[in-house]
Amino acid sequence: MKNIYLIGFMGAGKSSVAGALGKMTGAVHLEMDGLIEQEQGMAITGIFERYGEPHFRDLETELLRSFCGREGHIVSCGGGSVLREENVALMKENGCIVFLAARPETIYERVKDSTNRPVLNGNMNVTYIGELLEKRRGCYEAAADITVETDGRKIGEICDEILRKAGWR
Repeated sequence: MKNIYLIGFMGAGKSSVAGALGKMTGAVHLEMDGLIEQEQGMAITGIFERYGEPHFRDLETELLRSFCGREGHIVSCGGGSVLREENVALMKENGCIVFLAARPETIYERVKDSTNRPVLNGNMNVTYIGELLEKRRGCYEAAADITVETDGRKIGEICDEILRKAGWR
């Protein structure tokens, strides 16, 4: 069975949905950001501050390469992982890419109290989130095999839709 790669803007629900999908299916669920933090021994914000965003994106690419050959995993990707075409190609090689879409207002409500979102630090507002989301939307849509709206929906129904559309049911 192919991997399922969850992509989308921060706060779209990737981590919550990945965890629920793992429980529903018994599949291993992987958090890219968490794995990078473990491997580097520091938080994502620290990696951004110390080494910059390009270095962090390199770490994402290395991690995605390590998933090649694995099957049946649910992978919650970092919000910017699809900004590199190489990353999208790696995901498509052995998986189904699911874009979890959410409105800027929904995203803001989900992330407003978070301090570990380096891209939003100093810009935690609906307007900025909307602008950045629009800049990335084309990348998300171009990469996605499946798009699932998450606004106002229960995690269980989102998971059911993903499993059905990804052919896991």
